[in-house]
Amino acid sequence: MFINNGIMPGSMGLKVTNIVKADTFEVFPPWRWGGQSGIRVRPTGYNTPEERQLGYQESKNKLRKLILEKEVELKNFVDIDYDRLVCDVYFNGKNLADYFPEYKE
Repeated sequence: MFINNGIMPGSMGLKVTNIVKADTFEVFPPWRWGGQSGIRVRPTGYNTPEERQLGYQESKNKLRKLILEKEVELKNFVDIDYDRLVCDVYFNGKNLADYFPEYKE
């Protein structure tokens, strides 16, 4: 079962506290899944440019303006990769990938 402090993650808002990269952010409270917990999240459904690539800074700024200090929902957990929970992320009821159509997978 996917739990976060005993609550289904889709029913609990997690606040975005930091934007780490164009495709990685940190939340509070920490997520818990598969016996692990952490604060870093990697959304599924889109793939932004890497650092030093064209479009990276614009993507990171867009993510910052969109979700920093706001609540998101985590759903459909896939994996833990580099200490990041890989999952669908929803903001205002919309999949975060839909805000990045130019990078959708």
